[in-house]
Amino acid sequence: MIDRDGYRPNVGIILANSRNLVFWGKRIREHAWQFPQGGIKAGESPEQAMFRELGEEIGLNPEHVRILGRTRDWLRYDVPSTWVRRDWRANYRGQKQIWYLLRMVGRDCDVCLRRCDKPEFDAWRWSQYWIPLDNVVEFKREVYFQALSELSRYLPAVAAVRPCTPGAGLESLPPDPELPATDSASPVNDPASPATDKDLA
Repeated sequence: MIDRDGYRPNVGIILANSRNLVFWGKRIREHAWQFPQGGIKAGESPEQAMFRELGEEIGLNPEHVRILGRTRDWLRYDVPSTWVRRDWRANYRGQKQIWYLLRMVGRDCDVCLRRCDKPEFDAWRWSQYWIPLDNVVEFKREVYFQALSELSRYLPAVAAVRPCTPGAGLESLPPDPELPATDSASPVNDPASPATDKDLA
């Protein structure tokens, strides 16, 4: 599923709760935080892939969310060759993504990071919509900002304060002192394993 330009079709998910705080997952055994995302399989529509990834990565079912919107077109980013499997390097450049903005209508306790055999995340939290992207792997930051910016139109209160740049004068992704500590899930005890192509999605 790599197109002629070398991009793998992929979906990204921005999940917002009733307070317009968004879900961030901490990649297992890493200090990087990201939104749920993953590849589109042969025969899947972007929406079908989104719901599958939502279930696999954070344990939510379609009834736990409501779709607010999606990006109009693909957003692309290149993956450095050091992150790419050797057998992909000849024709693989990176990801092209359709991003979805979802409203969480379920409960926090519906989130389950252990739904699949190889969890993507070992902790999660709700954070403000506009936060710095320093804790996102560098080559994804611009596409994250593009997705957040485009989809903010579905959340008028958020769109009104959209920053001009990804940094927005902030520095990191620290715990929000206004949020209860229970917003973070307990770690997943998962043995170390080598990166897979899904890890690079």
